[in-house]
Amino acid sequence: MRLTTRAVLLLVPSLCLLLHGSEYFAPEHRLSGIGVDRSEISPAVLDERTTRMVQSQTFVIMREPQATQGAERITGPKLTRIFRAASVTSGLPASVIAAIAYLESWGDAQAQSPAGPRGIMQFSEATARAAGLRVARVTRYKIVTERKVIHTETGKTIHRTVRRKVAVAVTTRDDRMNPERAVPAAAQYLARLQNKYNGLDWAIFAYHCGEGCVAELRPLAETAVGHKNPSVAETFFAANPARNKDLYEALQRHMQRDYSPTYWFRVQRAEQLLDLYQNDRDAFMELVDQYRNPVNMQRRANDRLVVWLKAEDLLYKSADDLRLASARTLEQVMDNPEFFNFYPPRLPDGQELYLQASPSAIGTLLYIAFETRRLYEELNPNGEHFVPLQVVELVSTMDHPAEAGNFVADPELPEHSTGYVFDIDRSNLPRGERECLNFLLDDMGWDGYLGFIQVSGDTVHVGCSPSSREFFDLVFQEAAAAAAKPERVSTDSDNSRGR
Repeated sequence: MRLTTRAVLLLVPSLCLLLHGSEYFAPEHRLSGIGVDRSEISPAVLDERTTRMVQSQTFVIMREPQATQGAERITGPKLTRIFRAASVTSGLPASVIAAIAYLESWGDAQAQSPAGPRGIMQFSEATARAAGLRVARVTRYKIVTERKVIHTETGKTIHRTVRRKVAVAVTTRDDRMNPERAVPAAAQYLARLQNKYNGLDWAIFAYHCGEGCVAELRPLAETAVGHKNPSVAETFFAANPARNKDLYEALQRHMQRDYSPTYWFRVQRAEQLLDLYQNDRDAFMELVDQYRNPVNMQRRANDRLVVWLKAEDLLYKSADDLRLASARTLEQVMDNPEFFNFYPPRLPDGQELYLQASPSAIGTLLYIAFETRRLYEELNPNGEHFVPLQVVELVSTMDHPAEAGNFVADPELPEHSTGYVFDIDRSNLPRGERECLNFLLDDMGWDGYLGFIQVSGDTVHVGCSPSSREFFDLVFQEAAAAAAKPERVSTDSDNSRGR
């Protein structure tokens, strides 16, 4: 996702929040609707966040090795005819039906999930029958042989081959594997759900999560937003740990189960991508190249950083490179935990070169720390006190046998040598603060601002998207200006070294 000039301007509030008497750093440049600000999200910001959320699903879809082959199947003449016919009988857009088939099976009529669903629309057996599809089985028998140990009356042990009849259930008909039956049934099922929930968004949500899931979430969402029939987008963005906690925890459970709360956004992006494949094949293939795993093209990328950071970004091969980059492409990280809400890495004397990062990386760190503390104060957990985040890794070099935070470097792509990433250790955070940090990482990640992955123990590896570096550069510049003020020269830097 690219942050346009207009989008960046939307992120800047009219009221300057960096007050001279501020207890801790609060940047003027802000991301709209993030963290605490979810609780009073306006319709315009809701639309803005929904658009960014849909766009961020590009990674989830295009990182899959089957993305191109699936688009070819889905847009082929046979399936296109089936989708159009199902649209006529159900009243649903053919593009929605096609997008769901794309995400569920990549257009493979014989697709089988280890969890049980089958076919192009990935029906479970119970849902298939409820949708009018036939799944028929008969019991047949086969003879099997096996070697058994037998003890004779004389006490001897002998082996004997034994034959016995075993019952086997054989499927004689499974309409789930027939697109001409499964696709119309899925479309009719979705139409019924649309009528039941008064919206296609909730119908799509229920298709993946189940009707019981919707029955649980809708009352919580109505309480959270204060009106009946909230949209899926309103429901998703109304939740945060400090407010509407019941809704937040319910969504978290379903996210951990199968990412159902993001499915509606994903279907919308799938629609757009299939349209792109049909009308601008070159642009689609550019996305395939952009999101392909650079290390192993046959395996999907584990996280966004793998596709955002390229081999040409590996700039720092030795300590000499860090010296040359100081104050040019790399900046010294702040060391005032009480004001900036994070501790820099603890490094031995003589390794000060490793207390640097790109301005956008430091700006990302500053912003995460600020939003985490702000949300934590809103949550106000009993018996806890905010602890500055512990950074354990900033820049590293390719000739360094172990990264600065003493975690083994990834031999395939040592991302810390780009200067664009950093690691945070969550192990010593109070429970409430840890929840706030995890929520903020997800929140900013869903909008495409950053990528992160757990790399070792309880350490999370974080970096911003290339398109948002300019924004986080501005946050860094604000912080650098604040740090340069005489009243902000830290008197506890020395104390922080003894923490």
